[in-house]
Amino acid sequence: MTFSVAVSGASGYAGGELLRLLSGHPGISIGAITAHGNAGSWLGGLQPHLHTLADRILEETTAQNLSGHDVVFLALPHGASAALAAQLPEETLVIDAGADHRLTSASAWQEFYGSEHAGTWPYGLPELLLPGGGQQREALRGAHRIAVPGCYPTSALLALAPGFAAGVLVPQDVVIVAASGTSGAGKSASKPHLLGSEVMGSMTPYGVGGGHRHTPEIEQSLSRLAGEQVTVSFTPTLAPMSRGILCTATARLAPDSSGALSDEQALRRIWQEAYAEEEFIHVLPEGQWPSTQSVLGSNHAVIQLAYDARSGRIVICSVIDNLTKGTAGGAIQAMNIALGLPESTGLSTLGVAP
Repeated sequence: MTFSVAVSGASGYAGGELLRLLSGHPGISIGAITAHGNAGSWLGGLQPHLHTLADRILEETTAQNLSGHDVVFLALPHGASAALAAQLPEETLVIDAGADHRLTSASAWQEFYGSEHAGTWPYGLPELLLPGGGQQREALRGAHRIAVPGCYPTSALLALAPGFAAGVLVPQDVVIVAASGTSGAGKSASKPHLLGSEVMGSMTPYGVGGGHRHTPEIEQSLSRLAGEQVTVSFTPTLAPMSRGILCTATARLAPDSSGALSDEQALRRIWQEAYAEEEFIHVLPEGQWPSTQSVLGSNHAVIQLAYDARSGRIVICSVIDNLTKGTAGGAIQAMNIALGLPESTGLSTLGVAP
């Protein structure tokens, strides 16, 4: 069976990555390709790497143009998805790559986004561990609405979730510092800080002091796992690369009278066992550390950890491609689960090097 798919926001980075991956997916046919400001343009002029779709003309992003497909991807800015999704048929699988439906707390949404909360959809991170066992993928089977996680939360949650699921991490004083490529900020030409002359040879923090909008999303899933409120200090940084995220997360170890948790090998086994059956997550052997280059273009997350005995903290590093595993690849993985297709269809664990 072949499923028809429409992609909105096709002129942006996330929309372009969706189309790149969908072009190689054997179970789908690409229908409407839409945009807002670039409607009426040739796709090849905006996404020249998508040569098999170069002669397609971008349509307006309207419910009418998106209706009639089995699957609709919304790769739109925050606040733009909810009204459009509400006009699409209930039987359509709608996958929102934006932020509109990720948070369960209306007050958190209003605090960080400043508008009315649109409601909550099943969270599209299949490997996310759940309290009491199991993974989030079970909530995606047969779903008709899915909220794709943010790219930073994907990297941070995959890094920290095994520790909270096992009860070995203290819920307070979790610190996350993550470096992202510039594609994470979108394709708008109105952002001078993303110009090559500003980015090359320089790193810059932003959203410092708890103000980044992905903070409540990270805390939401970790608190659910811990069974109590997890507080996170999250600092994102802009790195001089086009794509990729290097997330470094640290947390204090819970009191352990046996002393077993201070054994780095015992800690590593927790993460290895948590992800032993996951095709898209790899915990590295001792002595190897992840690099963003190793996951470029893949739906793969690579993780390593160490125990800092002086501070009594565990340090977990994870890398993903922010446009693939962090957005489009994760969205297609969730689509495969919802449609009953093999989860890895159309996706790769292999990066591109050099």
